[in-house]
Amino acid sequence: METGTFWDHLEVLRWVIVRSLVVTVLFAIVAFCLKDWLFAVVLAPRTGEFVTFRLMGVEPFSIHLMNIGLTEQFMTHLKVSLYAGLLCSAPYIVYELFRFVSPGLYDQERRAGRWVVVSACGMFFLGTLVNYLMIFPLTVRFLGTYQVSADVENMLTLQSYIDTLLSMSLVMGVIFELPVLCAILGRMGFINSQLMASYRRHAVVAILIVAAIITPTTDVFTLCIVAFPIWLLYELSILLVPRKVKS
Repeated sequence: METGTFWDHLEVLRWVIVRSLVVTVLFAIVAFCLKDWLFAVVLAPRTGEFVTFRLMGVEPFSIHLMNIGLTEQFMTHLKVSLYAGLLCSAPYIVYELFRFVSPGLYDQERRAGRWVVVSACGMFFLGTLVNYLMIFPLTVRFLGTYQVSADVENMLTLQSYIDTLLSMSLVMGVIFELPVLCAILGRMGFINSQLMASYRRHAVVAILIVAAIITPTTDVFTLCIVAFPIWLLYELSILLVPRKVKS
């Protein structure tokens, strides 16, 4: 373990933050300049031509988005660019933070920390990808085409579409941290695979509730598609934690 004064650590942390901000802004600028490509990706799930719908054999559909604010499209462009910049720079930011705290860790803690950092980043990106490819498209298709009457036409705003995409991506990214969290709690002796297996039925009910919140739809098939990856995460967590708590 390395030691230093409080002001030394504060100076190192300041440069960690500065470098992280610079990298994030650079990625955001690149994303901002690639507007056509960026929004081709972001807006793709709103039509039946999206890869997920083609694989499912869904009938062709297209959801029309509208803009009702003078500055909304520009601010949306900025928001999506910043999110893309933050997402792309996340591994570097995590690396900088880990490099900042690693001198104060023992060798065993440092090795375990590397595993946690890599796993957490990978699972967050995987959760974001699953949301983009499966959960968000199904949600958009149901809510965007749902009508209480044929006389009432849906008029969806660009802002509501983007806000839903970003919030759901964040939620799914966090949910996919479940195996990492369970592995850590298992190593600390708080949980074990036998305990988690005994509460499997309770977990399934909780998973269905979470899936219903994420995708507010009456379609049982869609609900099961959303719940299935979360259930797989729980089963994976059972395999990752120790079988018994060490006495």
